[in-house]
Amino acid sequence: MQRRAFFKAAGAAALLGAAGTTLSTGTAAADPFWHGLFRNWVPEIFAPLPDPPAHSPAIVIGSGFGAAVTALRLAEAGVANTVLERGSRWPSDPWRDIFTGDDLPDGRGFWHRTSFTGVTKVPMQFAKFGGVLDCTEYPGIDVWRAAAVGGGSVIFTGAMVAPERRFFDQVFGGTVDYGQMDRVYYPRVREMLRLSTIPADLYGSSPFTHSRCWDDQVRRAGYQPLPNDSIFNWNVLRAELSGGSRPSATAARSNLGNSNGAKFDLNQNYLRSAQDTGKSAVFPGHRVDAIGQEPGGRYSVTVTKLAPTGDVLGTRTLTCDRLFLGAGSIGTSELLVRAQATGTLPNLNEHIGDGWGTNGDVVLARGASELAGLGQAVPSVSRILDESVVPLTLESWYIPGIPFETGALASLGMVLDPARARFGYDRASNRVGLSWPSRNRDETMAAARAVDRRIAERSNAVQYNALGYDANANFTAHPLGGAVLGMATDGYGRVHGHPGLYVMDGAAIPGSTGTVNPSLTIAALAERNIEAIVRAGK
Repeated sequence: MQRRAFFKAAGAAALLGAAGTTLSTGTAAADPFWHGLFRNWVPEIFAPLPDPPAHSPAIVIGSGFGAAVTALRLAEAGVANTVLERGSRWPSDPWRDIFTGDDLPDGRGFWHRTSFTGVTKVPMQFAKFGGVLDCTEYPGIDVWRAAAVGGGSVIFTGAMVAPERRFFDQVFGGTVDYGQMDRVYYPRVREMLRLSTIPADLYGSSPFTHSRCWDDQVRRAGYQPLPNDSIFNWNVLRAELSGGSRPSATAARSNLGNSNGAKFDLNQNYLRSAQDTGKSAVFPGHRVDAIGQEPGGRYSVTVTKLAPTGDVLGTRTLTCDRLFLGAGSIGTSELLVRAQATGTLPNLNEHIGDGWGTNGDVVLARGASELAGLGQAVPSVSRILDESVVPLTLESWYIPGIPFETGALASLGMVLDPARARFGYDRASNRVGLSWPSRNRDETMAAARAVDRRIAERSNAVQYNALGYDANANFTAHPLGGAVLGMATDGYGRVHGHPGLYVMDGAAIPGSTGTVNPSLTIAALAERNIEAIVRAGK
């Protein structure tokens, strides 16, 4: 009974999140020991890394949603392109434990760190390794982002939702036509990624008890839950339940990867299709450190080749005729801000580094005494919209990594938050960074907490504020902005001052995607922009 009570309290604290973590104990062992285990478990990522060509017609930096769309559409247009990704290319298998879990993670989970404290504030230690989740720490905010071929599609929780027109227009201010996105580009991505809502048989299964409880509570509070489209392959989840695959998505695994391919991630669609053309090649283990433009117009890309252990295998400078930035909001912004400050891209305008935001991310938890079942399944089934004070969405979420009843229901809040920050450059350290004021966190958290408390009160649910973990906005898994469309670039991602240089990822989005997860909008915007770039030839 004491053990059960302990884990129930830990579950209440384990607020989850788009890339949250939970309880872990022990200390990191010697790296060689763990690296030997990783080599045995996942030998594929230790295979010799191929070298990219010295010159390419196009280089795409990153392999997440924006980058993968770009690589495919360039290849289909006959433009040979080289995709550079700092992380590893992880395989999938229905039975192998390729990725680590959220409950007791090891180095496969985190990008060259030895410790991590997630939203639970429970510290974890592990061997340093090139895992899939990078936590970039700034004053006032921790930013969680991907480090793997496939980018965020490997570590996110699968919800892909389009914003309402009114919120989209408020964010983009007329730079992008919502009607065109809604008619053409959102549907194009939905088809490519086979997005769909959860089938009734899975919704009624034991691992989704928490989802049904969440929906019941919000209904009792007067809300009608809206279904979420998801990238998960429902047949893989069925296989997990029937014994045809090792449990993953039905056992609270997602933030650090799904070993069995339960998510229909970019390795299974855009990136695979790009490589199948013969015009696109992905090079894992290649971290881009700097970019610039040569006097003749070619772009230079300085890369460090890394083994998953962190060993440096070499440094090179590659060149290309056109350079497409898809390293995510943080990666792309860092490269541009550093290039502007050091003079390697001297014509960048004053908007480089501006417009960064957290998409209003907040994680929350409340109780459900009737919650039962073994663990919590990952796919986010539903959401609600509240506009009582400020527009915000709460999505049903899950408690990661605790494989039994916790009595806690989780939500991810996304507030239509106008707060923005600007990246700066420190010449002494050659580092790019930003600061997120506590007021921004507090205001966002207060708005989401008020809605969650109202739901708890009206549905007779228990809140976890006594533990201090009922709401947390000290992190974001949805960083956006830094090279905003229509400011640092034209309306299609062409960077002002440097023809042939493009921003194709979340850095182009002004800090928010209007109370919903950004992935669908990032991919659809990339579809829109690369279509215009290919059509114009520039």
